[in-house]
Amino acid sequence: MRVILAGFNVDLDALKEYKKKDIVLTPESISAAYARISRSPKPVDRLRQGSCKEVAKARRSNRTIIFEMGHHSVAEHAVFNFDIIGISRIAIEELEKFRLCSYTEKSQRYVRLKGDFVVPKDLANPDLINDYCNIIKVQNDYYKYLYKKISVRNLRRFSGKAVSKKQEKILLNLAKEDARYILSLATQTQVGATINARNLELMIRRFASHSLKEINELGKKLYTLAHKIAPSIILFHKANDYDQKTYPELRKHMRSLEVSPPPLFPKRVRDKLSPLEGEEIGGGGVKLVDYTPDGDDRVLAALVFRVSKRSYLDAMRCVRNLSKKKKVALFKKSCKRMELYDVLLREFEFTDLTFSLIVAAGCFGQLKRHRIASISCQGYEPELGLTIPESVKQVGEEKEFTRIAKKSEAVYKKIEKKHSGVGTYILTNAHRKRVLLRVNLRELYHISRLREDPTAQWDIRDKANKMSKLAKKVMPITALLLSGKSDYPKIYRSVYGKNPKITEVPPL
Repeated sequence: MRVILAGFNVDLDALKEYKKKDIVLTPESISAAYARISRSPKPVDRLRQGSCKEVAKARRSNRTIIFEMGHHSVAEHAVFNFDIIGISRIAIEELEKFRLCSYTEKSQRYVRLKGDFVVPKDLANPDLINDYCNIIKVQNDYYKYLYKKISVRNLRRFSGKAVSKKQEKILLNLAKEDARYILSLATQTQVGATINARNLELMIRRFASHSLKEINELGKKLYTLAHKIAPSIILFHKANDYDQKTYPELRKHMRSLEVSPPPLFPKRVRDKLSPLEGEEIGGGGVKLVDYTPDGDDRVLAALVFRVSKRSYLDAMRCVRNLSKKKKVALFKKSCKRMELYDVLLREFEFTDLTFSLIVAAGCFGQLKRHRIASISCQGYEPELGLTIPESVKQVGEEKEFTRIAKKSEAVYKKIEKKHSGVGTYILTNAHRKRVLLRVNLRELYHISRLREDPTAQWDIRDKANKMSKLAKKVMPITALLLSGKSDYPKIYRSVYGKNPKITEVPPL
């Protein structure tokens, strides 16, 4: 396997000065500059200039903002391009599990293969290696045979007719497409990957915990190349207990669960197709208007499916037959080793919650950054009132604040009469609009962790807190650990009876 760092994003001004001065080219300067946008009055270009000139300071800034303050999205401004050559198809599957990256892979449908394959280092026994290589040779030989035979058959379909070069190419590609079905997942391929630093760090950490040595090797190569260029944003790269042990422990736990065949969907569930029809739960600008029926069971069933050889329906039957105590135990197994910087297992995405929110523009500016959520919103409506900060009231300025906002509304109405939609420009961050927010439970955990923390802005903290409370009402098991990152140790202790493991941020 060869992994080559093909490129990374750099500041254009730094690139222009690179040959003239002692300039360090690194994507960290862009991450650090963009991170400061939210807290500095300086124009962005000046922030970039400063980061390029003081790379050491930029790196310290990245470390503080990303890892200590928890704003991991800052790392997404650093982007890397990798050539990955001579990797197996099974390893590619692990690579491409990461959804927020970009990949272009050699296609077995269009490229005629020569028989290159990976011999995994996991195979230590010479006899096994011999058997392994022999059967792959058989597969590869048969692939060539099939390709020729299917090609002839495809071309004969047009016997007696003129076939253009383009048509012939299509027919030959169809032969490759079908012949490839006999090839092993050990077959070598190559891919061009574009990955931002946030996803790259997660990828490297997951690869370090993987059971296959080829995946471990890929992770090490990616880390070695990226860390040289951007040491401040690729820190947590080692295997951890959460990634290494959670699924195996769940698999072991599953052996203790008995399966009996109760009805898959009890009558109470079948009759509850629209769980909140004509009803909304909550208030204060946050209402739960829809959710997955039996969401706890669906998440737990997805976990059982992942670690067993059961069909999903069997997994659901198993879960539905468990006592509440055993369901809680299953959930606790899935999160036992989770640390502050870890994300929940993907199986937590198999249940959804839909919230109806009334939010001020100041709050929506943060809410809209949660890109995995589905967000639909109406325009800002002065009729929905104002969100006035408590501090404004405390300094006796509520009346004046309201007067100016109402004056803005008057101008808004004038503009709207002649230029519909343009009046919104004049409305304030205190003005509100209705938002429909749909999240899976995994994403709600992310929102909760970031936005319920005391360091979060008060308005979105209030909304996140209310959403968490509503989620816990309808999913009392799988939502147990919803909390801001500062409260996570306390919540974890209440569930597990001990403190969570907290890995220190490694030094630069």
